Amino acid sequence: MTSIMIATMPIHGHVTALLPVARHFAGRGDRVRFLTGARFVETVEATGAEHLPLPTEIDFDDRQDFNETFPERAHLKGTKALAHDIEHIFVRPGLAQHDTIMALHEADPADVVLIDPAFLGGAFLLGHPLGVRPPIVMSGFCPLMISSRDTAPSGMGLTPLRGPLGRLRNAALAAITAKAVFGPVERTADQIFHQLHGRPIPFAVLDWPRHVEAIVQFTVPEFEYPRSDAPATLHFAGPITDPVPVSGPLAPPLPPWWPELDGSRPVVHLTQGTIANKDFGQLIEPALDGLADEDILIAVATGGRRVESLPALPANAHAAEFLPYDDLLPKTDVYVTNGGYGGVQYALRYGVPIVAAAGSHEDKPEVLARVAWTGVGRRITTETPSPAQVRRAVRAVLHDNRYRDAARRIAERMATTRGVHRLAEIVDDLITDRRRTSFTQQQP
Repeated sequence: MTSIMIATMPIHGHVTALLPVARHFAGRGDRVRFLTGARFVETVEATGAEHLPLPTEIDFDDRQDFNETFPERAHLKGTKALAHDIEHIFVRPGLAQHDTIMALHEADPADVVLIDPAFLGGAFLLGHPLGVRPPIVMSGFCPLMISSRDTAPSGMGLTPLRGPLGRLRNAALAAITAKAVFGPVERTADQIFHQLHGRPIPFAVLDWPRHVEAIVQFTVPEFEYPRSDAPATLHFAGPITDPVPVSGPLAPPLPPWWPELDGSRPVVHLTQGTIANKDFGQLIEPALDGLADEDILIAVATGGRRVESLPALPANAHAAEFLPYDDLLPKTDVYVTNGGYGGVQYALRYGVPIVAAAGSHEDKPEVLARVAWTGVGRRITTETPSPAQVRRAVRAVLHDNRYRDAARRIAERMATTRGVHRLAEIVDDLITDRRRTSFTQQQP
């Protein structure tokens, strides 16, 4: 029996992104151990995987406001905000993440470990040779962060600039951010790596995926920036999502207003996702205000919060905590979001054009940049847009076929991908190669 380990940050969107992966491997008879936060035990076990809790000191509840834990974070913007989060939320826990995976592997070896891009314990695992550690697959459910001469540093939200001028810009920005912004991040990573392995970290910590056995990105190449220096280990599997049925025991209850999605008027789906939804005043409220007089139907999903916590709904809006995307999105004309990568991929699977608004935290500036660069929608570069900004963007996407055409091209490309089956092929190949190498090394 193949032994698969999955390791994610204790963040809702990170865990749910890999639930279909756990379900697929468990369903084909593999042993699957899923290392993540304690609050996800029932969610993980529902896939057929075994839940392994993170050590208490690196577990947290992402439903709490990080700005309360780190008050200085609220005043940071752009790459400085990103650098703060990387150091305090991701790099510093990496030591305990490394120790946990190595202890589990030593006690009961894993054939491969699939790691969340933000689980930076993966960078410190790379200090061990294969055999001491298992092969690593970076499971890419956020924008690809590896550095390239063809792209600006990740986190800046800058789209590619072609030619020598673009490469000059990228090199200058990389040098500036490495010294002025990411210096503390790299020093912390170097200290941890040296503590574990007795030598300096041999790569920039954010570039750790370049050194794993495989990077599997959960999108199509057309939604990522071209990189002439991309590693040969980079693969695109297409979206990996769990269909949510419209009926049956696993389906969320359909709201009573569902029959109104009858095609008689355009449908705008509005959401702030499942993490950045503590303040509906950021996007949902201005969007409702800006679209209240439009001849559309607004379908709001609260991402698990009580519908009663929403601001007053205009006459053309309805809401539910969750909606079945595989049934909603074919009826949707515009997807309005705060930039969650998984939701954007889901919308694009159905060729739905996007209006995305977000600030400078997390990976959202990079998601918005890709929405603009691919032409699949409009971006609003603030997490608190005005009603007029949302109205103008939605009108533009509704009435300009270029956005829908671009989204449909991405959807057509996504339809040719194999998702979790492609991921499984890559994992199986790595395991086979590793077993073959081990057998050869054992021969006299």
